[in-house]
Amino acid sequence: MSKPWLKSYPEGTAAEIDLDQFSSVANIFDTSVAKYKDLPAYTNFGKTLNYYEVDIYTAQLAAYLKNELGLEKGDRVAVMMPNLLQNPIAIFAILRAGLVVVNTNPLYTKRELKHQMTDSGAKAIIIVENFAHVLQKVIAETKIEHVITTRMGDLLSPVKGFIINAVVKYVKKMVPAFKLDGAVSFKKALKLGSQHRFQTVPTNHDDIAFLQYTGGTTGVSKGAVLTNKNMVANMLQASEWIRTSIGDQKGTIITALPLYHIFSLTANCLTFMRYGWCNYLITNPRDIKGFVKELQSTKFEVFTGVNTLFNGLLNNDDFRNIDFSNFRFALGGGMAVQRGVAERWKEVTGTTLIEAYGLTETSPAACMNPMDLKEFNGKIGLPISSTEVSIQDDDWNELAIGEQGEICIRGPQVMRGYWALPKETSNVLSNSGWLHTGDIGFMNEDGFVQIVDRKKDMVLVSGFNVFPNEVEEVIASHPGVIEVGVIGKPDEHSGEVVMAIVVKKDNALTEQELRDYCRESLTSYKVPKSIVFTDELPKTNVGKILRRELRDKYITGT
Repeated sequence: MSKPWLKSYPEGTAAEIDLDQFSSVANIFDTSVAKYKDLPAYTNFGKTLNYYEVDIYTAQLAAYLKNELGLEKGDRVAVMMPNLLQNPIAIFAILRAGLVVVNTNPLYTKRELKHQMTDSGAKAIIIVENFAHVLQKVIAETKIEHVITTRMGDLLSPVKGFIINAVVKYVKKMVPAFKLDGAVSFKKALKLGSQHRFQTVPTNHDDIAFLQYTGGTTGVSKGAVLTNKNMVANMLQASEWIRTSIGDQKGTIITALPLYHIFSLTANCLTFMRYGWCNYLITNPRDIKGFVKELQSTKFEVFTGVNTLFNGLLNNDDFRNIDFSNFRFALGGGMAVQRGVAERWKEVTGTTLIEAYGLTETSPAACMNPMDLKEFNGKIGLPISSTEVSIQDDDWNELAIGEQGEICIRGPQVMRGYWALPKETSNVLSNSGWLHTGDIGFMNEDGFVQIVDRKKDMVLVSGFNVFPNEVEEVIASHPGVIEVGVIGKPDEHSGEVVMAIVVKKDNALTEQELRDYCRESLTSYKVPKSIVFTDELPKTNVGKILRRELRDKYITGT
């Protein structure tokens, strides 16, 4: 597909990437730790590791996995923890040992954990103790042979680590009792690994780097097979896009989204590692008050997040008192950024909230707005380097500029397929390499893509399509609303009607007032016929509103 809109691209960002620069993610890691050894790499709970220390720790853990446990190239190793210093150490150690990372949400239930461990065939897991009791319940039904447990303070200073571990376990009682026979502590694994000489195991573009499981919001989660080629490509694509904005500057990127999520993994942990930046790891971003306090105590240049996180920060009065003098840009993804949130973000921070778009299946970045964007434009951006975007109909035929259809992506960052699911893979990947995203949108004549909504979330009112994102954006712009989720409610007359589940900011807000407000911006069939007020909305751990759970609660009653 040609790109007549190249004139829209900032200088240099449309360049094709050179995949031959690096053979693997581990290759990029080795290059970075050698180049930036004295620079800070990761900060968490007041402790900073430089790139040299990260090199040493990862070599020790990789040696343990390879030499002590006897894991072989291609074996899968799960990582189950929030943003702690141990997390990037585990990820890069697994990759350096020639193994495959299976990122795992630490808040998984027994059912969810069992599915991911059995589906991936993971032979080992590195898990924070807080969640080991869940593993205990399912480990016998999996292929896991080796367990490495860690405590939250294990890589902090001895005194601070002892205090945090004691408070977490005995004061806050956040570590339920568990028993995992043969489990080895993270510190012991490092010590045993240090007894071996280690060199990174050679891997190439075709080797799998990550089994990255989708969130499972539309059913059982599937493992996207992301090869070294996929991940290296996306790191280089993102690098091309942001390099004119950051140049040779070194700085700090706030990493609040969990590293087990593809957005944070690639954008923060991997891409900014290549530039020698420091990832400031936020362990619990849901504690907005504590999060803001950390932001007040550090200088930072870049911030990534999702709409609900930005909204939560903006609703905290102390957020306005943060020093934004060093701040360069914020990148929003994972879900649609609402205009009201973006405009308030600009007002408070002085910077434009740059929206990007991608999926787990695209490693994740596919489209991004120019970094020098002056005002929020409601678009998900331009196709990034070496990436094509096509808008297609239900029969996979390409539509014209301006026509709405399914957003399809083709490029070196597109996954190989779903793990052990050939049928599901063929449902989304065409023979010509197009990934069918399930998102509805269109492209304008300048090449900018605008997303309308998820295909499966669309509400059908008397034959008219209503996209929840559009209704949510209008409702969220009301000053008396904190956040909102919109779903379809069955109706005997029109098939479905729009239902809005709203978290109030103003307790005096009424259904009628909100409905009248919607009528100013929405045609009648898009105005919610049903409005429910609630204290909170169900979300994924990265802040995506779970419309499926809203449907389960308010429609099916499950």
